[in-house]
Amino acid sequence: MTDTTLLTNHFLIAMPGLQDPNFSRTVTYVCEHSEEGAMGIVINRPMEIQLGEILAQLDIEPEVSNVSNAPVYLGGPVQTDRGFVIHDGHFNFDSTLSVTDQIHVTTSRDVLEAIAKGQGPANRLIALGYAGWGSGQLEQEMIANAWLNGPANAQILFSTPSPHRWQSAAQLLGVDLNLLSGQAGHA
Repeated sequence: MTDTTLLTNHFLIAMPGLQDPNFSRTVTYVCEHSEEGAMGIVINRPMEIQLGEILAQLDIEPEVSNVSNAPVYLGGPVQTDRGFVIHDGHFNFDSTLSVTDQIHVTTSRDVLEAIAKGQGPANRLIALGYAGWGSGQLEQEMIANAWLNGPANAQILFSTPSPHRWQSAAQLLGVDLNLLSGQAGHA
């Protein structure tokens, strides 16, 4: 696999025909992609819980009022008890993966403590769980027309309302998902 085929910092946009209930009509932010596999976080599936509930479970007291109502997303079907915070800005958290110079994924408790104090990243998306693919698995799904892919966009990641992210991510590529068939075809 060459660097030009790696999908790190890309969106995976579920094609209309993708029927897997974990991924139907989703946008997944690819945090890592290599020959060993891929890892991403679904960014448009808000859960029934809010950040305040997670903070309470971790005995973290919010010091700012707007934190508790923040949405929490179902990041994928793998390890749904594990938290991930996609964010921008330069912070020194204990466990952070730098996806790009601007976008990072933190899994340590200290990011939630900073958010609760109003000192964390302003642009953030909090998720439980992730999506994972083994070596060659994502590539096979791409060949089977399960996904569109394109470069990620911070506006969609952090600011676009979650019900609009699927269509908005496809529109970045000039694709109207309403015009695509749910049937896959190969020439």
